[in-house]
Amino acid sequence: MLRKFIFAGTIATAIYLPVVTPVNSAPLSDEVVDELSRDIAFSRLSNIQRSLDQLVNRGKTDVVAAMIIGLRYSRYQAQISTAISALTGAKIRDWREAMLWQQANPDVVPHISYRDIKFTLLRVIDLKFMRFLGGKRSNRKSMKIRLEEISWGGVKVDGIPALDDPKRIPANEADYLLDSDLVFGVKINGDARAYPLRIMGWHEMFNDTIGGVPVALAYCTLCGAGILFETKLPDREEPFVFGSSGFLYRSNKLMFDRETDSLWNQFTGEPVSGPLVNSGITLKIRPVVITSWGKWKAQHPNTDVLSLDTGHQRNYSSGFVYKEYFASPNLMFPAIVRSEKHVKRKDYVFGIRDVGAAKAWPLAAFSKQPVINDSVGNRSVVLIGDTKTRTVRAYERNDLQFSASNELGSIVGPNGTWKITESALVGPKGQKLARVPGHISFWFAWDGYLGVDSALYKIPR
Repeated sequence: MLRKFIFAGTIATAIYLPVVTPVNSAPLSDEVVDELSRDIAFSRLSNIQRSLDQLVNRGKTDVVAAMIIGLRYSRYQAQISTAISALTGAKIRDWREAMLWQQANPDVVPHISYRDIKFTLLRVIDLKFMRFLGGKRSNRKSMKIRLEEISWGGVKVDGIPALDDPKRIPANEADYLLDSDLVFGVKINGDARAYPLRIMGWHEMFNDTIGGVPVALAYCTLCGAGILFETKLPDREEPFVFGSSGFLYRSNKLMFDRETDSLWNQFTGEPVSGPLVNSGITLKIRPVVITSWGKWKAQHPNTDVLSLDTGHQRNYSSGFVYKEYFASPNLMFPAIVRSEKHVKRKDYVFGIRDVGAAKAWPLAAFSKQPVINDSVGNRSVVLIGDTKTRTVRAYERNDLQFSASNELGSIVGPNGTWKITESALVGPKGQKLARVPGHISFWFAWDGYLGVDSALYKIPR
């Protein structure tokens, strides 16, 4: 019988030690391992300690993944964590630390029984989960991520409802917005739109057409990243339409497309399971900016903005959604955080991914230096930022040098003043330097997905 779902408390850092195999290991058949693992995962009261003892004496870490299920949802957390510690040689005190150990040990392959045990749990939560993982979709060789690292985020399929072709209103009718409210600002082919974070925090996804271009904004509140993807591929008749699966991977949402029910990594724009997993598809990233509503409407007076009439009942007031999480230095779900020497896990960074290169700039860097001349790989870029409003725009600079200007909406460059627009920097003689797509995110997410493949800008002292 499944017990009441219990979420672990504050995050801690696991101590990773070599895997230790207990002595006196005893051979057990796959059928017996399956039965013992179910005892632990589903808290069979009379059997749990006996089952733990037998699996620990067996001495193989392939049963840890099933134990972690029990560790999250069972009342017997102390007994299960002790058993996991004995098997792994790591000091494991709770579900979070167990998940961190699992992430740090990708070579540990779960026992053959694990998949069906996990599916038994998922079916109880929401039978629709099997759309994404049922059948061959979750075979280890058919996925780009590990099944054991996919965790339930606390909602069912579409429990965080996407906004599809949402209603919008002119700027002068948006009396519900404060000038200080942050918005995602997008302008494509002259069509300017604003999507307030106080609304998007409840929906985390929109599917829309801006300036004739089908796009989707995937906003992962847990990792602080709102990424705008172009959803129409040249070889496909219809654009992709995305929703939220209810699953997380390393504290990042997994979205899904409604055509094939493939799961996608929200951060990379790539399918990770399902029919599209080996398609080679990577969605094109489009420029998007976070800024204040006051600044956006001043720069784009003809902008449209989301209406409060979303078709859903939510508290869309300023600063309400995820207020405690955004104010806390801790993560809500486990994800390994590497070095925090220069940037803390939930510090904001602005990141650019280029061909064969990537780089992140701490948002704090722009508090003293609002214009930064730099490069990512072999591409020279200029970045213009405002720490207070979480605003960063990046442009090609062709090795030109720029500096800050006292004139709103412009910077100083060769031959005078250059105008900042959503598509390009426009020089005094009409010359243009194209916008470079990038996005804001928490450092842990950027570093967790790109890691050593990304450079980090060091703030000058």
